[in-house]
Amino acid sequence: MGRRAAPVQHRKLTHHLVDFGSLATLDGIDHVDDVFIALGTTIKVAGSQAAFRAVDFDAVLAVARCAKQAGATRLGVVSAMGANPHSPVFYNRVKGDMEAAVAKLGYQTLVLARPSMLDGNREALAQTARPAEKWGLAAMALLKPLIPANYQAISASQVARALLSALNDAGAGTHVLLSGQLQSMP
Repeated sequence: MGRRAAPVQHRKLTHHLVDFGSLATLDGIDHVDDVFIALGTTIKVAGSQAAFRAVDFDAVLAVARCAKQAGATRLGVVSAMGANPHSPVFYNRVKGDMEAAVAKLGYQTLVLARPSMLDGNREALAQTARPAEKWGLAAMALLKPLIPANYQAISASQVARALLSALNDAGAGTHVLLSGQLQSMP
């Protein structure tokens, strides 16, 4: 499911374009076993705090709720380092609110991935370049041996692999994976 067409075509892949703002059911999807949600934006791209919350809280919760209704028992969600519903930082507070809300849905297994700064090609996601982020990533690469694992940049592909592995291996309950743990997983 996504807001725009998938860049990859495969015979085992069916892409569903959805409007997350009006998602009530998973039309065209009869049954879901596991669900992975890596949906998010930035306040700058969204245009306002309200628009940011509509994606990073409302849309994530809508997908999780619909997948549960379609039979999903295991949920993996990409959140963010510092997620906390009591945070004075708006971004972290929304991520914390989202984590608390999906935890209340009653999934048998919930894995929350809290990566540090994501290292990847923003332009490929139709996002504008972020010069300060590029500088920060370059500095992190130079100083990597001095930076604790939880604060090192991590690739989106590593987050995806770790989340898949963690959900496959996790037992019942809620599991939180910090960025350092994500980096050390296969």
